[in-house]
Amino acid sequence: MIEVLLVDDQQILAEGIKSVLETCADIKVCGIALDGVKALEYCEKTPPDIVLMDIRMPNMNGVVATKRIKEICPATKIIILTTFDDSDYILSAINNGASGYLLKDIGSTALIDAVKNAYAGDTILPAKIAKKITEAATMVSSDKEFKLKKQFNLSEREAEIALMLFDGFSNRQIASALKLSDGTARNYISNIYLKLGVEGRAAAVEKIKKLS
Repeated sequence: MIEVLLVDDQQILAEGIKSVLETCADIKVCGIALDGVKALEYCEKTPPDIVLMDIRMPNMNGVVATKRIKEICPATKIIILTTFDDSDYILSAINNGASGYLLKDIGSTALIDAVKNAYAGDTILPAKIAKKITEAATMVSSDKEFKLKKQFNLSEREAEIALMLFDGFSNRQIASALKLSDGTARNYISNIYLKLGVEGRAAAVEKIKKLS
């Protein structure tokens, strides 16, 4: 039996979601919390298997509640279920440990499947949401690349390699992806370190992370 906690400040909506979920014999709604604070209190006492979490709520919003619940109940899977598809919300929720992000216009069968799949360990991101994340990540990369070139006078290729370093690519992977010899890749990386004023990969990653 999959135990689900519903967190939504609109009780009538929560009751509707409960009715939908409990048409499945494998799912039991173990409680309804009307804000993030109540959700946290519930999880401290009886951690559920799944939390279906709204975003905008009084007292503590869904993003903060997700982070707090994952700190005390790391095994609990949290799925954001909201009307908002803003990329900042999506990225913040995923970064804080959410296992998925769904919109409230989801169908009954799809919602039940999402709960089961999250319980099995899958990440739940419909195509529309995944597209938003990709677009946001692309914007962040473009922004970082622009700042690297402007602040440290990196060339186009150096900025590209610096971002690959930031993303965790090894020297060999960089060389292979960009069709460079190992020696050429090393030379680029040494030059990047020089321009960033750092002495190694970890320091370079930290400096890129702090770009403003």
